[in-house]
Amino acid sequence: MARIRSPAPPLAPDSLERLALRYVERFATTRAKLATYLARKIRERGWADDAAPPAIDPLVERIAELGYIDDRAFGEARAAALTRRGFGSRRVAMALQQAGVAGEDAAGIVPRAEEQAVESALHFARRKRIGPFAREAAERAGREKHMAAMIRAGHAPTLARRIAAMSPLSHSGEDTDLAGLLLHSLS
Repeated sequence: MARIRSPAPPLAPDSLERLALRYVERFATTRAKLATYLARKIRERGWADDAAPPAIDPLVERIAELGYIDDRAFGEARAAALTRRGFGSRRVAMALQQAGVAGEDAAGIVPRAEEQAVESALHFARRKRIGPFAREAAERAGREKHMAAMIRAGHAPTLARRIAAMSPLSHSGEDTDLAGLLLHSLS
């Protein structure tokens, strides 16, 4: 027999603050994501008083001042994770924008992802078996699909084209410096 749940009670100022603290306790987040979460909770559960609910921004700023939220640290961690997974700087910038990391925080993070563009692109190519990491050379249609995948992952079209056009390496134990070759060919 299905259990019927009673609706959650409407929010009050103290319960809104507890909800915010519980959220930042459980998740790494940004100011924008916390504000969106609190607005959704107020919309879903309503407000206990007949008056309009309070502004969310002062609560979010107070929690940030207490050190529970750090947009820059969140952005750096997210950018590092995406770069390690092989995503390019455009994809990193888009993820930061979606998470609400903006302004000078994002401006300081994205250039670091751009510095690691070649290594990140090679990691993506290795993971997807593109270009030098493919088992066999791809025909034109295959190279175009590989380039499209790399561009969707946020890599520059010229870099994607160069990697997709590379012939597969012989995996005889040679340690080829692909990053050096690509940097030399891009300059």
